[in-house]
Amino acid sequence: MIAVLIILVSCCCFIFSTWYTMYKNRNLPPGPTPLPLIGNLLNIERGALVNSLMTLWKQFGPVYTLYFGSKPVIVICGYEAFKEALVDQNDAFGARGETPALDPFAKSRRIIFTNGERWKLMRTFTFKTLKDFGFGKKSFEGKIQEETRCVMEELRRSQGQPMNPARCFSYAFVNVLCSVIFGERFEYSDKRFSKLIGIVDDIFHTMCSIWGQIYSIFPAMKYIPGPHHKAVSVAKVFIVLMAEIVKSCQETLDPERPRHFVDCFLIRIEKEKNDPSSPFTSENLLYVLHSLFMGASDTVSTTLRHALLIFLKYPDAEDKVREEIDRVIGRDRLPRMDDRLNMPYTQAVMHEVQRFSDIAPLNGPHMVTKDVQFRGYFIPKGTNIYPLLCTVHRDPTQFATPYKFNPNHFLDEKGQFKRNDAWMPFSAGKRMCPGEYMARMEFFIALTTILQNFTLSSEKEFTEDEVAPKLAGFLNFPIQYELSFIPR
Repeated sequence: MIAVLIILVSCCCFIFSTWYTMYKNRNLPPGPTPLPLIGNLLNIERGALVNSLMTLWKQFGPVYTLYFGSKPVIVICGYEAFKEALVDQNDAFGARGETPALDPFAKSRRIIFTNGERWKLMRTFTFKTLKDFGFGKKSFEGKIQEETRCVMEELRRSQGQPMNPARCFSYAFVNVLCSVIFGERFEYSDKRFSKLIGIVDDIFHTMCSIWGQIYSIFPAMKYIPGPHHKAVSVAKVFIVLMAEIVKSCQETLDPERPRHFVDCFLIRIEKEKNDPSSPFTSENLLYVLHSLFMGASDTVSTTLRHALLIFLKYPDAEDKVREEIDRVIGRDRLPRMDDRLNMPYTQAVMHEVQRFSDIAPLNGPHMVTKDVQFRGYFIPKGTNIYPLLCTVHRDPTQFATPYKFNPNHFLDEKGQFKRNDAWMPFSAGKRMCPGEYMARMEFFIALTTILQNFTLSSEKEFTEDEVAPKLAGFLNFPIQYELSFIPR
């Protein structure tokens, strides 16, 4: 009995000592008091991580501290603090933070969720090669226009009947990525293509689930069995599928005439095969492909679905955009990126859709690369940083009506398009999305082509609440809805 008591007292002393060490004697930003072992787990509403963080923003201000288990996480809110960290001190705040749901999966090999010299080398090669094949360049318009034509055909097949365009949009924009990675597009009926998109959807669904959110704020979950581990197992299925596609590319590879990104990577592998320190390996190619699909699979599709839902609620906005389309582009050719320079209202609407829909409200986790003094507080090297992008897009000092759809946020008194530095749907600093121009090109061409060819209609009248983005874990999505595409 005495021995048990001694053990219990010892455990309590150890727990208290751990708590005292992690919480006291640090000049970290203020925040809610953590509990031993679980940190601030009880301060996070079940299944509502982002909403809980925004509530704490109102309570503790633009910079505060949370504990995920025994580890402190610094949360940065609002435009000024966000800019000061990710832009003004981008070297210090530029590392990628921990992502528990995927970190066990090839942590050192991916280009989105990792750091270091190998990351820099791989990132540089990846995006230089993609650009060599037109990725993000004006010359890439043709591939986007080609895929947009396929989307128009799918929409016409509906013959004006109500439909949910989510699947069609998702397939289209993933196909654009496939055209530069594999050198070809897939038919929407291709079973392997459908499987590929389904796998990526499963990974996001797992990470955004309640279990996935708990895993993110309570790292000890890695020792507990449960559905939060599914993201890793599904990612491995993705790797197997990619290996099959890469093998078919390898069988027809001509080193003198690379056709696409995979060819270039395979050629680099062969060139450095005798260098044991080279990151260019067949295994790493598969993980790079995983990163690319994770980063570009559903963003434009989700944004476009937000835009169409908004037009159903605000038909005047749809009419004004279509008026610019008819005046600037007409009906006899496909839209081009240059057209947007003469379409101020359309630009304003697109920017406002991206601000209002706020697809990635949590942004990606960051990490400080060195000890940092930030707004009078000390942040030690290796501390995880959560820069809340949603607090930038909902900052009342930057946007007159932050929770309402309002294109006037991006129009001056003369009705001309005006920029706003607080518009950051692609984040900012070193981890800013490298596919920004590509995504903006896809969004503009797809949206204007749809309105050029169709009038939108729905039997249902949507409320403002229904139009507002709906948070699902770490991401915002529109509600599920149907609409009719009436040929013009």
